[in-house]
Amino acid sequence: MLPHAMKRLLAVALLVTASCRQSEPPAVKGQLSYDDEIHKWQKTRSERLQSEDGWLSLAGLYWLNEGASRLGSEKVANDVVFPAKAPASIGTLTLTNGKAMLTPNPAAQLTIDNKPMTGATELRNDLDPSGPPTVVRFGTMNFQVIKRNEKFAIRLKDKENDARTHFKGLEYFPVDPKWRIEAQFRPYNPAKKIPITNVLGMTADETSPGAIVFTVDGKEYSIDPILEQGESDYFIIFRDATAGKETYPAARYMYAAPPGKDGKVVLDFNKAYNPPCAFTPYATCPLPPMQNKLPFRIEAGEKKYAGGHA
Repeated sequence: MLPHAMKRLLAVALLVTASCRQSEPPAVKGQLSYDDEIHKWQKTRSERLQSEDGWLSLAGLYWLNEGASRLGSEKVANDVVFPAKAPASIGTLTLTNGKAMLTPNPAAQLTIDNKPMTGATELRNDLDPSGPPTVVRFGTMNFQVIKRNEKFAIRLKDKENDARTHFKGLEYFPVDPKWRIEAQFRPYNPAKKIPITNVLGMTADETSPGAIVFTVDGKEYSIDPILEQGESDYFIIFRDATAGKETYPAARYMYAAPPGKDGKVVLDFNKAYNPPCAFTPYATCPLPPMQNKLPFRIEAGEKKYAGGHA
């Protein structure tokens, strides 16, 4: 039997060892733990994706030519042919020098902002600085005009789209605090234009406010975020060594809050998510620039979608 003094020393040693195993302090009452924060984010992400106007509802993408285009489901009479459940004739969309004017067919019973569309109306596109895009609705469907470079298209959505009604759910790597990285922001003065190519092969210059520099396993890396129109958080398009294996081949996305006065930025790869192109062939997803293609594995965030579009 151990002497009494030795027993006391052993008890103290065990107590110290147990306390050193705590990976993080206990959550303050009323605050979420880090795991809970990420799981809440995942839940919100899934809800947005499955919403009636989410990416799973995307049902078509139709590029427009300058001039008048007749819209509807009737194949012979229309220039832009919608799915069969749409009205045979929706109306005529006229594209003139970047302005889209829709003259509706009254029989189609189109609405904008829950009000009947009774006459010719100009439709704002998704990049119009004057306001949000004009959404035209009919039945379970809706559409808007989008602009990519100098080209325009109709983006069609249907809340009864098969991808939405047969959604298979999202899968994630286990939450790992290692991938919540405190990085340093190094501003570009002035902000730098970087070419970003999308899945359709279109390239546009986007604004990068600076480089985000971070360290993984003792080695320093740098990525360029994008500052999108009307946004304050930085948009990050990246690819890592899990791409094409556990994660979507083309890219993953995430956002980061801009730096404070100390110049620090938090990169939380546990909040990395799939681009819309993982779920639909009708999206125009941007791809990562060369400097954002990381040579190591990031086992965090969203994995490949089980029912995904390759």
